[in-house]
Amino acid sequence: MSHTTLPRTTRTPAPPAPRTTGPGPSPSPDAEADALGIWPASTRPLADDDLALGGVPLTELAEQFGTPAYVLDEDEVRRRCRAYLHAFPDTDVYYAAKAFLCRAMAHWVAEEGLGLDVCSAGELELAVATGFPPERIVLHGNAKSPADLQAALRLGVGRIVIDSTSEIARLAAAVPVGSRQKVLIRVVPGIAAGGHAKIRTGTDDQKFGLSLADGSAQHAITRVLGQPRLELVGLHCHLGSQITAVKPYLSAVRRLVGLLARVHEQHGVILPELDLGGGHGVAYRPGEPALDVACLAAKVRAELTGGCAAAGLPVPRLAVEPGRAIVGPAGVVLYRVLSVKRTGAHTFVAVDGGMSDNPRPALYGVRYAPRLVGRHSAAAAEPVTVVGRHCEAGDVLASDVQLPGDVRPGDLLGVPVAGAYHLSMASGYNLVGRPPVVAVASGRSRLLVRRESLADIQGRDVGL
Repeated sequence: MSHTTLPRTTRTPAPPAPRTTGPGPSPSPDAEADALGIWPASTRPLADDDLALGGVPLTELAEQFGTPAYVLDEDEVRRRCRAYLHAFPDTDVYYAAKAFLCRAMAHWVAEEGLGLDVCSAGELELAVATGFPPERIVLHGNAKSPADLQAALRLGVGRIVIDSTSEIARLAAAVPVGSRQKVLIRVVPGIAAGGHAKIRTGTDDQKFGLSLADGSAQHAITRVLGQPRLELVGLHCHLGSQITAVKPYLSAVRRLVGLLARVHEQHGVILPELDLGGGHGVAYRPGEPALDVACLAAKVRAELTGGCAAAGLPVPRLAVEPGRAIVGPAGVVLYRVLSVKRTGAHTFVAVDGGMSDNPRPALYGVRYAPRLVGRHSAAAAEPVTVVGRHCEAGDVLASDVQLPGDVRPGDLLGVPVAGAYHLSMASGYNLVGRPPVVAVASGRSRLLVRRESLADIQGRDVGL
């Protein structure tokens, strides 16, 4: 597989050093371990309360690349890819590109043996241009454009997930004569799961998929089976995002196996694939729950095997689509404090980013755990609200979090679990420009995605 080798910047690894303690209280080793438990596994404390990620001090990264900046631990991404393959043997593991995608990310995922789940011609074209094998790509989308479908057929994606009955005829008409496109039907199993109402997609009151309850899924299956240019290879479902319990997935397996049995009974067809989507939850703050992937894999396999045996069906090939669970905990975002404002009982710590580079707190009420980096403070921790620089009262990055009472302009803050749905959902609000993405590994750093400049922004503005 061909790929473009990106230039690397060599860094000298900084060895771990004991924490510098002042006259104030220092956290216990256990508390420190808990606080760093949600950071990438390569995170190491350094002198002056700096942290090294992938062997590179965060203060050096902030100085070299500026802030805000995303830092992505390449080894953490790869380690999480391997963990999925180990937990799910004989399973197709597709990385959900919507969480975060760039050329390097596509290359890492391909090297680790994962497939790719894309939602647009843009994501698809970038991946294939990087050298990603198109036959290992699945195209999703509740409203695929003609350009999306044309790109998928032209490049030869492995699977297209049909999300609505109107898509069936459009797709079949676009498939070249003499060809067949493999497809799956996205089924809504009627299961509520997910960390927020806006990211629950397994129920009938949202825009995705075809309902099992009202017969839409069964009708779509019948129609696809009547299209000679479409090859129905299986069923797909996606329950939502940030799911930390195994039980909803087991319920989905039971309902989908029931549908597989009805398809066999009514049409004499055995569908060989079952894709359970993703939505695997991670901890954004110390003490929060995360989905146990190994437990999920074992229980899903047992449920699927038992259900198929009871229905007299062969066990279909399983697929899963983790996104956040692979890249989310591998990313850290760095901010500089611009101002500290005390208003009544509230302390607002404003940073040089905000909802333009992380809209998730405003959209879903997500809570993060920012940390002072690169300056030891003897001051006691106080509750503060970390806010962004944008002209919205809702531009809040972290509410009621503990930071040293002497936090001040110029301080560096690091926010872990920032690899998923940050840059991929970033906007051009206030024309501040989107941050860069920097990869770290083995004491070296390299720029993956450069900072969006004012020249970039002005270059798109061609009217007067």
